[in-house]
Amino acid sequence: MSEFRRVFLIVLDSLGAGELPDAGIFGDAGAHTLRSLSRSPKLFIPHLRRLGIGHIEGLGFLGAEEHPQAAVCKLAERSNGKDSTIGHWEMAGVISTSPLPTFPDGFPDEILNAFRSMTGRGVLCNKPYSGTQVIADYGEEHMRTGDLIVYTSADSVFQIAAHEDVVPLEELYNICRQARKILTGKYGVGRVIARPFVGKPGSFTRTPHRHDFSIEPPGETMLDAIQAAGLDVISVGKIQDLFAGRGLTETHPTSGNDEGMKLTSQIAGRDFHGLCFVNLVDFDMLYGHRQDPDGYANALTAFDRWLGEFLPRLKEDDLLLITADHGCDPSDNSTDHTREYIPLIASGKRIIPVNGGVRQSFADIAATVTQALGVAYGCEGRSMLGEMTDVRLHLRAKAIGAMAFSHCPYSDFRVGAAVLTESGRIYTGCNIENASYSATICAERTAFFKAVSEGERKFRMIAVAGGKNGIISGLCPPCGVCRQVMSEFCGPDFEILLVSPEGYESHTLGELLPHGFSL
Repeated sequence: MSEFRRVFLIVLDSLGAGELPDAGIFGDAGAHTLRSLSRSPKLFIPHLRRLGIGHIEGLGFLGAEEHPQAAVCKLAERSNGKDSTIGHWEMAGVISTSPLPTFPDGFPDEILNAFRSMTGRGVLCNKPYSGTQVIADYGEEHMRTGDLIVYTSADSVFQIAAHEDVVPLEELYNICRQARKILTGKYGVGRVIARPFVGKPGSFTRTPHRHDFSIEPPGETMLDAIQAAGLDVISVGKIQDLFAGRGLTETHPTSGNDEGMKLTSQIAGRDFHGLCFVNLVDFDMLYGHRQDPDGYANALTAFDRWLGEFLPRLKEDDLLLITADHGCDPSDNSTDHTREYIPLIASGKRIIPVNGGVRQSFADIAATVTQALGVAYGCEGRSMLGEMTDVRLHLRAKAIGAMAFSHCPYSDFRVGAAVLTESGRIYTGCNIENASYSATICAERTAFFKAVSEGERKFRMIAVAGGKNGIISGLCPPCGVCRQVMSEFCGPDFEILLVSPEGYESHTLGELLPHGFSL
């Protein structure tokens, strides 16, 4: 049985949350899309802040809330890439270890000759280029000769620009479909993109009739699994293009963010069962690539305003996930995408406002969505649903994870603890041994002292896990000193979870320290 009836997964295209550890390999050292936006006077996101975006690790500059309303975390990308196709595939459960091909020197004659023969038209440009500049530089010649403007970028794309009066839209789309058949194997770019434009020399402008023709995902995605389970899979924006139309039951192309948000609101007014997968592309297309931080910030402000109207529409069994697919820092020295973490905000009436820290794959989204809908799907992601709907399971997982950092050369007994504060933040700790045994500190005190040093004074519960060589074989109750430290900040009803191999036992501080003392 499903936990939720409807899941809304909204991708704010390119809203990166800071450089990944390998960003330098991609030429993106220091990239941070959200930090760049935070410097703009146009940014005003009270609803995202209330949900808890400022509690995501590394995003404290956006502002913390005393009582955040959503579960939050950030996710690393395991796939080898930094574009929309790779990013969406991974969040849908397919990790791509090999990058899609790029063509920094343009496309080889083998491809262009086949393209010319197929279309009966010549080719202009054939190099990486800005989408607006390429029509300014080649548009007049294109109108005079009928030759197609073919260009690429740092992404895995084959882009075809044509004036709508010279090449009608349907003809351009058909040309792209045929190009898609040519671009396979080692030339299998992620997307063939139709880039129609209008106007006269000196004042050409691109139209909203862009259309992407993507390569199919190399494995089963969550969309395939949800559709196969007989549920709805509704796409808004370029989702249809990124998945080559696969796994979808209903599609809604859009001309930009405003239309995408309007359609999402309309769909929320319907009674469907399944996933509504939304991409809002303007952040990336209009502002990230064009190095416009104020325009980007203004667009995020508009989304936040819409979000304030959308949140009250969520029903008891709805789950809202807000995320991104890569970065596109509008303040760096490049117009390309940037290799960054992505934020994740999970909201709903059943969601507990916990901080999931840093997750190791976008595929955790796929595992979470399918579990939420009760759909069987195997991928390398780990579902966050239990942690977001059961705070005790979340603390248990955090305590077990903290065991890995234990410094215990004398006992080989690893202990991890995770304490939840009233503000919703979680602080972890491990045991740190010393040759002078009295200098040893327990995991529980490590976690508490970290929290107190950060200004926390009110606590809800703690989980403690431990075992020889890191293997949990039984309960690991706090020592007397740790119990006394807890009593300094917590009352007798403070909950202590003792982690077992199967789950946990719940006790109160009053049960474990029946005669604690205080001044």
